Amino acid sequence: MSKLVTIYGGAGFVGRYVARRMARAGWRVRVAVRRPNEALFVKPYGVPGQVEPVFCNIRDDDSVRAVMRGADAVVNCVGTFDRGGRNNFQAVHVDGAGRIARIAAEEGVASLVHISALGAASDSPSLYGQSKAEGEAAVLAAYPSAVILRPSVIFGTEDGFFNRFAGMSRMGPVLPIVHGATRFQPVFVDDVAQAAAKAAMGEAAPGIYELGGPEAKSFRDWMADMLAVIQRRRLVLGLPVFAMRILAGALDLGSLLTGRLISNRILTRDQLASLGRDNVVSPGAKGFADLGIHPVAPEAVLPEYLWRYRPSGQYAAIKASAKNLKKA
Repeated sequence: MSKLVTIYGGAGFVGRYVARRMARAGWRVRVAVRRPNEALFVKPYGVPGQVEPVFCNIRDDDSVRAVMRGADAVVNCVGTFDRGGRNNFQAVHVDGAGRIARIAAEEGVASLVHISALGAASDSPSLYGQSKAEGEAAVLAAYPSAVILRPSVIFGTEDGFFNRFAGMSRMGPVLPIVHGATRFQPVFVDDVAQAAAKAAMGEAAPGIYELGGPEAKSFRDWMADMLAVIQRRRLVLGLPVFAMRILAGALDLGSLLTGRLISNRILTRDQLASLGRDNVVSPGAKGFADLGIHPVAPEAVLPEYLWRYRPSGQYAAIKASAKNLKKA
């Protein structure tokens, strides 16, 4: 019988790519999510019955155990950017991650892969980074042979980085950013999925792997590259940090006063703090090379999904070629 993997958060941005790779490798895939009816798109990743979305609440032991029972491997892709509410940093990144690792050890699961984040550190300026570090510690305490992956900013068709700023560029002649000198090393989502799949199938030594793309640049330079891809001229304007602190604080307060009915999806204080520190692979850290993976450069992928932000959208290439035609 084919081996079984349970992927917590398997319908999310990274999880769906991990699910696809595991299915292609012949594994049965159990996609554990809060809303299975919204994850039906994963079923065609394999033959009928091979990939199945199932309900799971990672805040509950019995729920986590039920979807893990019989699994040969477990991948935890669950994450959040919400510091409040029931599914906050502590509940998801720390308690949830520790719970999955503890139950995986109790169930005798052969391999555990935990998706963390580059910048996870107890001294991180953001609560997000601190919670990721605390979650890693909880995972290793319960399951010492786990493989922990720390990706930098992840890009791909469904990303919230390049898509977000490309969308903002359509609103006017100025593209505002903050901490423009901060360096990032964007990594392709399917490269992260390949690393997770290798680890789940026992092809990676236990430990922490920092995953970054082939090039590190400043935030401002990445925005310039993105604007070139979408063929828009915009002034990339660096805003003062103190002003953005006021804005982020006001947005967080607005969310709090509405009982989080209106979520702050623009800029939180925690995101602002995180932007102040470089997000690149540490010298000497284990990474893609140790996994036998050659990461894809952003310029090879960005045009495949950012074309829709061009002034002429899918017709941009046709219009460009038409200009070269001689008038009759």
